[in-house]
Amino acid sequence: MISFTLEKEKISVYPALIPHAPVICIHTFGDDGDQIYRLLQNMDCPDFSLVAVSGLHWEHDMAPWDCPPVTESGSPFTGGADDQLSLLTGEILPAAEQYIPGPVLWRGIAGYSLAGLFAVYSLWRTDLFSRVASISGSLWFPGFREYILSHEMAGKPQHLYFSLGDREHRTRNPSMKSVRRNTEEIQAFFQRKGIDTAFRLNPGNHFQDAAERTAAGIAWLLDR
Repeated sequence: MISFTLEKEKISVYPALIPHAPVICIHTFGDDGDQIYRLLQNMDCPDFSLVAVSGLHWEHDMAPWDCPPVTESGSPFTGGADDQLSLLTGEILPAAEQYIPGPVLWRGIAGYSLAGLFAVYSLWRTDLFSRVASISGSLWFPGFREYILSHEMAGKPQHLYFSLGDREHRTRNPSMKSVRRNTEEIQAFFQRKGIDTAFRLNPGNHFQDAAERTAAGIAWLLDR
């Protein structure tokens, strides 16, 4: 594993062993990328490189636009996803791929919670990623479903994976309770476009088995 910093963010690169392997990018809390990578190494996946980005201001870097707090103790969202995506595609990935052997077979992006929202949103801003996994993605985000249904993607991805805990929508929060309906509608939107998609329900709430769920989503992308 190779680590470096770029602006405020820590980049951890887990290179493939051979050239012509895919690259998966994830935004993580702390050192979660290391746990996810170790889980994937035990899942007999095809060889790949993982680029884990941490040190984020989540309510800014992962949010597509400004939004007031959706919980009493929450922070406002301050729409920095476009800037983060420019940093990711223009600086982080080019720097990370210097440590990766040979040309890249394809690039994917995966994320949990707000990072899952960011991963889906990226498809409307860049055609760099051909495979996406949104795990317990915050697709409840106000206005996001409407945005998806009314705007054109930057490119057509090949494969998309969605998953949720089966209790995530069972909340009194008026915004977050829409997460399952929105996720199912967004998955159906991609299916209508002829894109290979999957939707998985996992037992538990939003905070259960985050690393294991993320590894399962990445493994699905790698096995297509």
